Amino acid sequence: MPDQDTSHDERELEQQYVTMLYHRLDGLRDYAATRLSRVLLETGGTPQARSERESFNQLYTEDLAKYDAAENGLCFGKIDLDGEHRYIGRLGILDEENDYETMLLDWRAPLARPFYLATPAAPDGVTRRRHIRTRSRRVTAVNDEYLDLAAAEAAGTVTGSDGVAGESALLAALNAARTGQMNDIVETIQGEQDAIIRSEHKSVLVVQGGPGTGKTAVALHRAAYLLYTYRQQLAKAGVLIIGPNATFLDYIGQVLPSLGETGVLLSTIGDLYPGVRATREDSLEAGTIKGSLDILDVLKKAVRDRQEVPARPIELTFDTYRITLDRKVVTRARGRARSSRRPHNLARPIFVSAVIDALAQQLADTLGANVVDGGNLLSREDIADMRDEMREDPDIMSAVSALWPELTPQRVLAELFASPKRLADAAPQLTEVQRAALHRTESGGFSAADAPLLDELAELLGVDDAAERERARRQWRAQIADAQGALDILTGSAPQDLEDELDPEILMAYDLIDASQLAERHDVGAHQTTAERAAGDRTWTYGHVIVDEAQELSEMAWRMLMRRIPNRWMTLVGDTAQTGDPAGTSSWQRILEPYVAQRWKLTELTVNYRTPAEIMTTARRVLAEIDAEQTVPRSVRESGFVPWSRNVATSDVTDTVRACVAEETGPGTTAVIGDHGLVAALADLRSDSVSVLTVKDAKGLEFDSVLIVEPQSIVDESPRGMNDLYVALTRATQRLGVVHARPLPAALSDLTPATAANPS
Repeated sequence: MPDQDTSHDERELEQQYVTMLYHRLDGLRDYAATRLSRVLLETGGTPQARSERESFNQLYTEDLAKYDAAENGLCFGKIDLDGEHRYIGRLGILDEENDYETMLLDWRAPLARPFYLATPAAPDGVTRRRHIRTRSRRVTAVNDEYLDLAAAEAAGTVTGSDGVAGESALLAALNAARTGQMNDIVETIQGEQDAIIRSEHKSVLVVQGGPGTGKTAVALHRAAYLLYTYRQQLAKAGVLIIGPNATFLDYIGQVLPSLGETGVLLSTIGDLYPGVRATREDSLEAGTIKGSLDILDVLKKAVRDRQEVPARPIELTFDTYRITLDRKVVTRARGRARSSRRPHNLARPIFVSAVIDALAQQLADTLGANVVDGGNLLSREDIADMRDEMREDPDIMSAVSALWPELTPQRVLAELFASPKRLADAAPQLTEVQRAALHRTESGGFSAADAPLLDELAELLGVDDAAERERARRQWRAQIADAQGALDILTGSAPQDLEDELDPEILMAYDLIDASQLAERHDVGAHQTTAERAAGDRTWTYGHVIVDEAQELSEMAWRMLMRRIPNRWMTLVGDTAQTGDPAGTSSWQRILEPYVAQRWKLTELTVNYRTPAEIMTTARRVLAEIDAEQTVPRSVRESGFVPWSRNVATSDVTDTVRACVAEETGPGTTAVIGDHGLVAALADLRSDSVSVLTVKDAKGLEFDSVLIVEPQSIVDESPRGMNDLYVALTRATQRLGVVHARPLPAALSDLTPATAANPS
């Protein structure tokens, strides 16, 4: 049903209402700002008062962020039902002066859903849907869709259907120049997208969709919807969003704040392990090995190899007596520790105790043999004292620690990959070529593929945090004592005669809160956001996890991720035809069934909003070579630009690319995509509007214009090179060009040859 432009009078009426909404928003913002200012000006006071100020500080700060985020496009829609008008916007606004009637519905509210789903075939009571576009608080356009035949005839319009709701608003958004930051789609969500955003499925929901179908936008809006609908549940556990790279996270970083949500943790797999950032780049071979579950045996063996038995006896001196730490003692102690089935660090105290027991008994036997007939043998208490003294002996403990050291995941992994001998001992099943791929001579830094390995090692090693827990207990007892002291002061500050005169119905501070509650309120850690606390805690379990470009995750990455979501409530978005990582997946079933069996649901997005039909004609041929059975998403528009290719001499490739970029006259952003070597050679082209990227770095991003350099080199660089080429072709929203010296892949033979940098 085509949108109908409205009259000037209609726009003025909507302008009046939008002005009222902004006036109310300003009132809410002023109230929050005033309250925040008062909170910040207050100082001192009791621990309870300080705690309350911190809570209000966080509350009003979050409110201000939400109101600021709603400033652009506060109200974007309206639906007319029988005698009722509902305005739809970024947040809900009530009219306090009129019995708190709803002035603006939050787009996530159930009553707002017909705005996205109503069609002429199923109008759901909606007679007219109105799209309101604003800029700087001014209404710039109002477009109507009539879903009721009688209403359409009365308005002098004709109803029809092309399957796209809000065509005018949608095409305006699609054709707008990109800015380098992803925009939300809250004004133009389509029916198939809305069904996924609001899905009630409580296990793994897989959203399969080709390029440009809005997978990322749907995932982010689903996060906002779930936080709105399940606020109490998810506010405590949090929502984790995994993206393919840091560039992508920067690109989507403003979407959730624009929807009023600021408490979500965004991370890559490489940065998910606390305290570690992925700074190293793996070779394809190394990444593939690290991503496979076969590496599990290597890691287990690497840990067991650190539980050593001495090749020859270790002679020690204790209190002038010689004792021997030999193979028999250590083997027996190691057996006891391993039989406990505890992780390495948690089994270490068992090993240490067994060794110390054996050494103490050895010394007791030596001393007993020197006692003359009729003398007193050592008592149990004497032997216990010897054990305690041995635990304090630095030489003895150093020898014991060398045989079963306390380890960190970082140390184990770094030393494993730095030592050809350790690698050979831990991974005899790997070939010499594979071990050479894992070996690294330089120290420092981990790769993205190392993060799941560190997480696995953390499980194998465990953390002996007994001392830390004892420190925490002492600190907590001190906090309670301080809180009790504060309450005692409050209690003692009231004169006895006053207390006698007080109405027993009047509650004092100590009637409302006890010392432990007061101490908890003043706990600094308690006032961190959920995302901040989760980011620093490897064992944190989330309420919901969303994974973008999920097809790129390795088997080891899935193990790492599943530890963080034991309830298995996840949303995965991706496209197996775009899998570029050799350790990635081509089958959702294969990767998910070990964790959730059949409790996962596959949904599909079929409409391509990003890529123009002209480009998809070429991309379709590449997709056919990857998987002839894959569904090609239907493009909703044409750009008017014909994709082109330009064949040049090898020596002219980089100069031609520079000339093409310089001659780019279209608005918005430009991306140059090539293999690693060409990206390094063209790095000087980078600017605010020009990006130079490998396909891996371009994942999930979009640009107005894309220039692909040497597509055959992109294909040759990876075992899944055709998948990478498909990704590169579908990053453009308007214009696509190819510069090459090498012959083009057969699937690109339909590109229009060009003699100019941009023949369109």
